[in-house]
Amino acid sequence: MDAVIKGKAHILKAGAEAEPFVRPSRDEAEEAVRTLIAWAGDDPKREGLIDTPKRVVEAYQEWFEGYTQDPMDYLSKTFEDVKGYDDIVMLRDIDVESHCEHHMAPFLGTACVAYMPTEAVVGISKLARVVEIYAKRLQTQETMTSQITRAIQESLKPAGVAVLIDAKHECMTTRGVHHPNVSTITTQFTGVFKTDTELRERFPEAGWALGALSQPPATFR
Repeated sequence: MDAVIKGKAHILKAGAEAEPFVRPSRDEAEEAVRTLIAWAGDDPKREGLIDTPKRVVEAYQEWFEGYTQDPMDYLSKTFEDVKGYDDIVMLRDIDVESHCEHHMAPFLGTACVAYMPTEAVVGISKLARVVEIYAKRLQTQETMTSQITRAIQESLKPAGVAVLIDAKHECMTTRGVHHPNVSTITTQFTGVFKTDTELRERFPEAGWALGALSQPPATFR
């Protein structure tokens, strides 16, 4: 499981061999924003930009608060009394607001998350919280899809997990190739969703029917 920031030192990946780094102070972060403003060609001391470094740092605290949270904390409380329910639990239209780790540009979309419970279920809001925690970090969509899947699988030990994310990346809609209508779809399956073709196909079809996708992914038509 990925590490989270606790205090000053932070190793990006649990078990990684990289040296810990020291998190800069708020003053240092604000000075870095002033440098970027000047590099962009404007004067960070002019009236309209005086408070911009402060606002940017505050925005970063909100956009990247996932580094200070552990999804396992939200998945640890489960409930066993489900009155014999033995089918998929699925959440659709979970908002995804994240930032590309390559350009630090936003990518926005929705997620569908499902799992097949065995002995216990988790509060449904906690699944949305897991998506939010991983989204509020610098990400690639592929990595985030895998992280969400792994967190649910490792914590709940369900018979299987399915995750689908559909998002538009501003690193390609507002710059570069400038294709504003292109969205990226990523999926990951474990357990019965991976081995049972009929069950796996129920997931994207259900997500499409309930509005998570504008149309079924071509793979499943």
